[in-house]
Amino acid sequence: MVRFGRAIALVGLVLAPSAAPAQIDLSGSWGARYHEDFPERIPGPALADFLGLPINESARQWALSWDPSRLTLTEHQCQVHVSPYIYRGPLQLRIWEDRDPRSQKLLAIKNYISTYEQTRTIWMDGRPHPPEYAAHTWEGFSTGKWEGDMLTVETTHIKQGWIRRNGLPESDRATLIEHFIRHGEYLTHISVVTDPVYLTEPLVKSQNFVLTERQLPDNAWLWPCQIVDEVVGRPVGEVPHYLPGQNPFVSEFATRSGIPIEAAMGGAETMYPEYMLKLQQASGSKGKPR
Repeated sequence: MVRFGRAIALVGLVLAPSAAPAQIDLSGSWGARYHEDFPERIPGPALADFLGLPINESARQWALSWDPSRLTLTEHQCQVHVSPYIYRGPLQLRIWEDRDPRSQKLLAIKNYISTYEQTRTIWMDGRPHPPEYAAHTWEGFSTGKWEGDMLTVETTHIKQGWIRRNGLPESDRATLIEHFIRHGEYLTHISVVTDPVYLTEPLVKSQNFVLTERQLPDNAWLWPCQIVDEVVGRPVGEVPHYLPGQNPFVSEFATRSGIPIEAAMGGAETMYPEYMLKLQQASGSKGKPR
């Protein structure tokens, strides 16, 4: 019996060095917390509020020509939020692992996002990303790897979507890097979007989730969206828009916030704390004689 126990111990010593370190498990149902960027994420951002975003002139002009009534068009009423944006809105998030039934090797980590009922696959088996000409989807093509206890995900092949839900576009050439970090019952999700078409610098956002201890009702996971005729009598083919220089809301946010319009127009400079000093200096110089 003693010899048998020693043999088991020796086998354990032999196998232990070759065993892969255990990774943290992200599985569970997660509810979003909105203490960060609440006005942007829930009620929605103001029109012509581009402050703090590293956009270029093309993105700015697109957004200034955008009329919110465009969302009433039948082709836009049920348009899905893309992966760089969808985690920031109202949602329930379920995460689970997909493993090979024989080897139990981790093949993929799945995300079910209640908003628009999206199932997202993060491949963990080392497969490459598809070629550039492959089809783009709402959630894109994602591959993941563990960096310690942090899951890092790279996503390509994403359809055109939003940078901010007030007309600021994100192109279909955008790529996404994400970090999922779990601390007990809390999950932090960090996204880094790079868009060579509309951004001059990477855009970094974060949001937090809390583990849901009790099962939610089935309808909490559904997103029924039915296309209807929201504007009666609209001519066929008409797309709501503003011509350059004709957006009536261009100064609304800036005036209400007490900032110059050029600050509300965003740009990489407006992301950094030093920009506050520039605004203070500009405000102080207005009352001084030249």
